[in-house]
Amino acid sequence: MRDVLLDLVVGSECVGCARPGRMLCPRCLHALPSVPRICWPQPTPPGLVTPWSVADYDGAVRAMVVGHKDRGQFTFRRVLGGLLAVSVRAAMADDDGAVVLVPAPSRPGSSRRRGYDPMGALVRTAAARLRAEGRDVTAASLLVSNRRVVDQAGLSAGERSHNLSGSMSCPSPGLARLARRRARARVVICDDVLTTGSTAREAQRALGAVGLGPVALATVAATRRRIPDQTGGSLLSRGPRG
Repeated sequence: MRDVLLDLVVGSECVGCARPGRMLCPRCLHALPSVPRICWPQPTPPGLVTPWSVADYDGAVRAMVVGHKDRGQFTFRRVLGGLLAVSVRAAMADDDGAVVLVPAPSRPGSSRRRGYDPMGALVRTAAARLRAEGRDVTAASLLVSNRRVVDQAGLSAGERSHNLSGSMSCPSPGLARLARRRARARVVICDDVLTTGSTAREAQRALGAVGLGPVALATVAATRRRIPDQTGGSLLSRGPRG
């Protein structure tokens, strides 16, 4: 219904093929990737947990991520949350126990400016999708950004790591709630795009500092690097803040 209204008011088109009408047409939706892969960034931040992704940060997926995060195109939440659920499912394939999905936090003030928390919304959508399959999955926004960081676009891997170092923390109220609900749950860090792994590594450090050791990283997409993975393929991409 929202797609129809958008088309009537401002005119919309598919982000994949530019066909007028729905913002993602059925053909492009059907063509979205569905096979998750391990995708180590190069260079890999020391100690980074195994990173999983399902798509390349390119084409329709890139347009949906940017539209959802920066342009208020909330209609992409379900599609992107579904792709994130694919990565989480792969990350936890050998474990049917309780899982807690922790979104990478937004920069201070960005959610207030948007009036919306894009990553939190994707993680909640992915968790709901997995619960519908009978899995014990909870979404918990345990991390916050302590300070401002510069825009990551254009920074090298080393510069991103330095920029993010010490920028996240895990407030005690959220941790206490988690401890009461999910004493032995396994933690998976979630983000929309993996670029250098610096964001994930800082999230991993902050969670580890309060005794929560993440077991994996799950993302929607990864940036184009043409690096071999451990599942027999290669994952690509070019992208934002990962």
